[in-house]
Amino acid sequence: MGGLTVAVPHEAAVGERRVALVPDGVRELRAAGLTVLVESGAGAAAFFADDAYAAAGAQIVTAAEAYGRADVVVSVGRPADRLRGGQTVLGLLAATGDPPYLRRLADLGVTAVSFEGLPRRLSRAQPMDALTSQANVSGYKAVLVAANAYGGYFPMLVTAAGTVRPARVLVLGAGVAGLQAMATARRLGAVVSAHDIRPESRDEVTSVGATFLDLTAPPARGRAAGAGEGGPVPDGAGEGGYARALTSGEERAERAALAAHLARHDVVIATALVPGRRPPLLVDEESVKAMAPGSVIVDTACGPLGGNVEVARPDTTLLTDEGVTVIGAGNLAATVPTAASLAYSRNVSALLRHLVRDGALAIDPTDEIQAGVVLTHGGRTVHEGAPS
Repeated sequence: MGGLTVAVPHEAAVGERRVALVPDGVRELRAAGLTVLVESGAGAAAFFADDAYAAAGAQIVTAAEAYGRADVVVSVGRPADRLRGGQTVLGLLAATGDPPYLRRLADLGVTAVSFEGLPRRLSRAQPMDALTSQANVSGYKAVLVAANAYGGYFPMLVTAAGTVRPARVLVLGAGVAGLQAMATARRLGAVVSAHDIRPESRDEVTSVGATFLDLTAPPARGRAAGAGEGGPVPDGAGEGGYARALTSGEERAERAALAAHLARHDVVIATALVPGRRPPLLVDEESVKAMAPGSVIVDTACGPLGGNVEVARPDTTLLTDEGVTVIGAGNLAATVPTAASLAYSRNVSALLRHLVRDGALAIDPTDEIQAGVVLTHGGRTVHEGAPS
């Protein structure tokens, strides 16, 4: 596989501590015949030193050299605006909902490869599934963030001073992040409930020891403001195991049904995402106000496109007038940089090796994996789900 050069630059986003390739990933690509360039200090925030990269066979270079010599730039998020025609960029680009960014890449002649479109249920694609690997990290960390902000214990404690009940935790969304959050909260001793708009998620919820919250059943205690409005609770099953985007009316029905249950919980962790689309709004401001003082909400879907919780703001912790802590935490994987980078590096290596044939990138639109991940190529947008 001789001449292809892969570069690992510093991440461009503020606060991003992950790195796209770790030293073990360098060894894998070197064994496959690729040259690997690592910008000096690119892995430092994730505790991977330049010496470790050099020992694995990487060349330690400046940013100018990394971008200037690379055939392929691998990154976690979008790289710096230093790409040139003929290069390939591979990462979590979040580009299908950003037509201007896609047009810029296409006009530059850059081949854009983004993990978001990977066909996740295809068994041979699973080693490449960065969304799953990073969602696992996010779901785990969300519980630790919530436990740190919560003023009580998660487990039940029996002491000489009396018995302390366990925290009641509600997880919204039973995707990878949600299931990991449920399992982690259970390991900490909380009583965990969960809800997802996909009916088939019920078995997954119970498999990790949580109770599925049936929104068609009446709540155990009263009804919160707005409950019962908005029509029947929707079935949100979509293609490929994802939830589909709800209509505005369906979102209202979902919020109204949830409102009657939220106030019974001490901690709410919201994880509901639709790839490339605005996250569904599940918890409105009135529902937050109805929660007890000391309650905690962590919104892992909170980002530039919005979030699951109306009052949440990205990368911000708010304390409402009613004493509810609301944490917008859309990039939690970056706060567990070593574990997240180790997992992501394996995804990068697996996908890159899939794209390379005989020492060069072999873009093949008939390949099922490539059809999902290749967004731009040959000066145009080629992904069927992206605006042209």
